[in-house]
Amino acid sequence: MFCTRLIRLDEQAHDHAHGHHQLVLSLAGRAEFDVSGRGGEVCRMRACLVPGDADHSFAGMGDNRMLVIDLDEQGVSPEDRDLLLRLFDIPRYPALDADFQNLLSYAGAELERYGNDPLLARSLGGVLLRALHLRLFGEQPTRVVGPLDLERLDAYIGEHLARRISVAELAQVACLSPSHFHAQFKDSVGLTPHQYLLKTRLDRAARMLRESPLPLVRIAEECGFSSQSALTSAMRRYLGLTPKRMRGTD
Repeated sequence: MFCTRLIRLDEQAHDHAHGHHQLVLSLAGRAEFDVSGRGGEVCRMRACLVPGDADHSFAGMGDNRMLVIDLDEQGVSPEDRDLLLRLFDIPRYPALDADFQNLLSYAGAELERYGNDPLLARSLGGVLLRALHLRLFGEQPTRVVGPLDLERLDAYIGEHLARRISVAELAQVACLSPSHFHAQFKDSVGLTPHQYLLKTRLDRAARMLRESPLPLVRIAEECGFSSQSALTSAMRRYLGLTPKRMRGTD
């Protein structure tokens, strides 16, 4: 059996087991899974591999659109059987890089348009399985990645520091997937993106306290802290000083 289909998972939890393996991918929205006691979330950046006969439960989270591949080991070639054995030896929630997400979007669009063509559905499912297998077990592709443009990132952070800045947002500025960006940023800077953002916020706040007469609540807002007390707590914890002492009024 090899079946590739598009479905919506409803929000009511379901518990069952079946004899075939299952790969669940999200085209839109999210779903919660628990496979043999291992919980995880299916979203655009993470899939779920359900081994055959594994007890599992799942529930959709709001609006969602899932691409599901059902398959077993009967009637497949020895090479494909080995692929399935490796992919489905244990429950997994593999992370999906940007290239795989693009491939998934293409497959989803083709299935939406020509889903009644079983040969197309099978072929697209096979491509997704093979691409995921290569990412998990194959040789890593040789990919030349240039150094991060830290000057560009600093300019973007400085321009938007007053609001929340996500790692995914910075990864987009750097033209990398969030996982690649996080790893490369840590290697290049020695801090995680979250740590670097906090350091940048504290550095600006300290400079404004020394050079500006603005009230503390205004400085907290301009540096991206949720409140005056959040700024005070962060400065005390990471700099060992209160804003008043930094300003020299205490």
